[in-house]
Amino acid sequence: TAPPKLTVFLQHNWTQINRGEINSGETVTVRCEIHGGEGAQWTYEWRPDKLNTRSTSREYTIINSAESDAGRYSCRGKRSSFWTEWSDIITLNVKLPIKPTVTLQPSWTQIYRGETVTVRCEIQGGEGAQWTYEWRPAKLNTPPTSNQYRITVTESESGGYSCRGRRDYFFSEWSDTITLTVSYKPKAELRADRTAVPVGGSVTLTCSVNPSSSSSSSLSSSSSGWKYYWYRDGKSYKALTNGQISVSEGGLYSCRGGRGEPVYYTEDSESVRIDTTVSNRPVVTLYPNWSEIYRGETITVRCEIHGGDTEWDYEWETNSTIKPPNQNEYRIRSASSSNSGNYRCKGRMKSSQHKTTEWSDSVTLTVSDSKSYLL
Repeated sequence: TAPPKLTVFLQHNWTQINRGEINSGETVTVRCEIHGGEGAQWTYEWRPDKLNTRSTSREYTIINSAESDAGRYSCRGKRSSFWTEWSDIITLNVKLPIKPTVTLQPSWTQIYRGETVTVRCEIQGGEGAQWTYEWRPAKLNTPPTSNQYRITVTESESGGYSCRGRRDYFFSEWSDTITLTVSYKPKAELRADRTAVPVGGSVTLTCSVNPSSSSSSSLSSSSSGWKYYWYRDGKSYKALTNGQISVSEGGLYSCRGGRGEPVYYTEDSESVRIDTTVSNRPVVTLYPNWSEIYRGETITVRCEIHGGDTEWDYEWETNSTIKPPNQNEYRIRSASSSNSGNYRCKGRMKSSQHKTTEWSDSVTLTVSDSKSYLL
């Protein structure tokens, strides 16, 4: 006679359980079927022995299934002194009403490519038990028994994650899915409320990460985890949890954000040049200082900075068509209407390129096309 076949059915609808998985509290029936031995008077023996309370029965009903009912089942039949072989084993798994939770550590809502995060499965109410863990997606099964998985993320790690716990032949429900969103490495952005420190004053610099998602992201570092690293003239300057600083000295400033352990850094911001304003005040003068200049005449526009023997580099600002060179004077040998406009200047110390004067007052140069004659 062929070995008997062991099947398991749900009692309430007699549907066969292909994977042998039931919820705790359900009623199930384990049935032993001997094919080719129909009509014979069989008695039955079961493994495990706890089923021998009805050892002669063809089927065994488990009412209100519990963890203790989980395990490996097999059967064989007896007729007179003849025994069949033992059936194949079917495993009955009982699912417990325990629902794990998947958490991310750190629990930031935005994760960036290259950051290291831990996906963790936490089972409340199952403390003290020796659980092993299953993960969805299955790629997390690298350490299949671990309740946490540490990954340095790339775009391929984006997606939903869930877990369940297992011990022996019973397991928890699947957790809710938590979604991990991975973005490209961000670049810090640096803004200054002005580019020159006024005499006796300061300039406010603001560093932010991913400013497109929040205009106040630089001020929410406690929730996003960012710490801000400041640099002046290429050297480390300050490290602060606040994304704003006030500076009173000139220099070339940049910043970047960093968070986590090990520290994950954003790309550096673009540099912002901050100048320190000195008290020297430039003055623009015209030589000759005539009230009216005519086309073809020669005139000199001069920037004069008084006080001390400091050497200066000069910068001009004008709305005329022709821009003057960055020298202390601009000689116009044959004036034309294209030289007409407002002129102002400032100086930058040659010995310290981050120290500048304020802008001078503007002087207006008007070039007329022709002379007027009195009759």
